[in-house]
Amino acid sequence: MLMFRPKIGLTLLLFFLALVFSGLGSWQLQRKAEKENLFDQYENAPLIDLSAAADEGKRFARVEGFGRFDAERHILLDNRTFNGRAGVHVLTPFTLGDGQTILVNRGWLPMPPDRRSLPAVPTDDGPRVVSGRLNTLTTAGPRLGDADTLDPAQWPQLATYLDPEPLEEALGTPLSPWLLQMDAGLEGGFEDRQWKAAVMGPETHGAYAVQWFALAGAAVIIWITLGYRETRNRDEETTE
Repeated sequence: MLMFRPKIGLTLLLFFLALVFSGLGSWQLQRKAEKENLFDQYENAPLIDLSAAADEGKRFARVEGFGRFDAERHILLDNRTFNGRAGVHVLTPFTLGDGQTILVNRGWLPMPPDRRSLPAVPTDDGPRVVSGRLNTLTTAGPRLGDADTLDPAQWPQLATYLDPEPLEEALGTPLSPWLLQMDAGLEGGFEDRQWKAAVMGPETHGAYAVQWFALAGAAVIIWITLGYRETRNRDEETTE
């Protein structure tokens, strides 16, 4: 006759794992809810004036503003891939009618394989209207290596991270703490301008949550299975 009598050590280990996996699953569900709110905010953002949106800090707002591009000084944000190719995002200063300067992400350009030369950045510095999405300027997340050192006498130039202070020092002008992601249909931009609220969508976090909860369930099933097997082995030894 089989009886359920698992070992204490096995019980503690597998229940600890089940708690850890369940906690990770709950965390992913929380992240899923946060991303749903973020994407909803992105999709329902109002269309307002660029200067007003920057002053009020309305992230993801659909904005438009009148001004001029800087035709010479461009920041090439490195380590950006598009369709499997290595390249950069082109960030060009745009001076508004009120004198405020904001960086505009104009999209992706490929980098030469040897990286000894930088891509040309054709730019019309005539008056124009730009439109797009307002986003944060500073690069978020973990970093490898030191902050970039920018040379104000060499343009365009590569940067790995976006930090307002070195950017302002190199450009010699105060910058808005916001970045304009240029609309895909607007002239004067480049490739890969299908902007999103975040790289990872809510559905990805939901899939991760299912996996973690499945692992928690598997730990419980293993505990039950090994508990019965251990009892059966002991019964056979007693019989012998």
